[in-house]
Amino acid sequence: MRAVDVIRAKRDGHPLEPGRIRWLVDAYVNGEVGDDQMAAFAMAVFFRGLAAPELTELVTSMIASGDVIDLAQVPGRKVDKHSTGGVGDKVSICLAPLVASCGVSVPMISGRGLGHTGGTLDKLAAIPGFRTDIDGERFRGLVADHGLALAGQTERLVPADRKLYALRDVTATVESIPLIAASIMSKKLAEGIDGLVLDVKVGSGAFMKTRADAEVLARTMIDIGTSMAKTVRAVLTNMDRPLGRAIGNANETWEAIEVLKGAGPSDVVALTVELGAEMLVVGEVASDLDEGRAMMRRAIADGRGLDRLRALVEAQGGDVRALDRRDAMPVAAHETVIEAPMKGLVTGFDTEAIGRAAMLLGGGRARSTDMIDHAVGIELLVRPGDAVERGRPLAKVDYNDAGRLESSVSTFLRGVRIGPGPVAPAPLVLGRLP
Repeated sequence: MRAVDVIRAKRDGHPLEPGRIRWLVDAYVNGEVGDDQMAAFAMAVFFRGLAAPELTELVTSMIASGDVIDLAQVPGRKVDKHSTGGVGDKVSICLAPLVASCGVSVPMISGRGLGHTGGTLDKLAAIPGFRTDIDGERFRGLVADHGLALAGQTERLVPADRKLYALRDVTATVESIPLIAASIMSKKLAEGIDGLVLDVKVGSGAFMKTRADAEVLARTMIDIGTSMAKTVRAVLTNMDRPLGRAIGNANETWEAIEVLKGAGPSDVVALTVELGAEMLVVGEVASDLDEGRAMMRRAIADGRGLDRLRALVEAQGGDVRALDRRDAMPVAAHETVIEAPMKGLVTGFDTEAIGRAAMLLGGGRARSTDMIDHAVGIELLVRPGDAVERGRPLAKVDYNDAGRLESSVSTFLRGVRIGPGPVAPAPLVLGRLP
């Protein structure tokens, strides 16, 4: 078998014979096929797509390229959640312990942020000492003992995805829906889960800018999971505005902790409850979404979710004082306020620009090798529909490097739309699949 024949067949739109993709993935991981030929295959997929059997073969081949975590000895159903990425999305940090405290185990392997979207691992790294680089055996132990684990992808978990994702990032093939779906589902299915809830973001701050594209991606991932006997549900959520007030790392982690304490912004609380309800239904401890929502709210009110996170932070080496004191996490040396340049109504946001503004402070990565400053960030002080006068504070900025401030502020101001209105309210949850 030759890589060039597989590439040519896909380039010309011919169905690939069973076994071709598996051979290609194995050869790529083993070094027999180089980045040049795999890049050509990715570009062919970008333009030609993958039929359902081809996509299933790609996912199973990627999973088989490394270790698969066996959670069979952990009682009950194991359910994870995945977000396709947005601005201000800190939900995993409060969601996982709440769901675990309601009786569903949550083995959660998360990623780091890249570009305008934040990553759960970067937020967790703001908790001093918290270890996310844990091996499969330790991961199993945490899930068994605490009902959850919050970790990063190991070298041996889906190494094919690690190589292919880095290649896609530099070959303009990141946006391919089959390749996005294969990347997400291969990692999630290697965790040993029984079910998965997908938070598929839609809007200016998401990778999927339109609802139609988001639905295609969601259905693609649901079909992959169904083909492997997993229960997968998707929630389409609004990313035309940042989620919550905090955008950064330490500040987002603190905002998630506030949710567990019965505070936090209403939209973060609402989305946490909605996704948690879905997970409890998939985990078969709630009969329907209404029961799931009630269980989630009780776990917030009685402090069980916070207790579960506290135990996990200690188990993963973190400083539990960070759950009680904001200054136990990194704090920036300076702060300033961004003021409204004109009078009017806040009619909306270019959410991607808001995310880039935080990245430019050092809170995100333009390249995978960039270092993160966990202390910096932005706190939004206005929401769509708010009336502002010229000079009214729009946001508070925490920063360390004054040389980064001007570009961040100008980018933020380009992301805030002020006009005469009116402003139509936009729902947080746009739809559900299936």
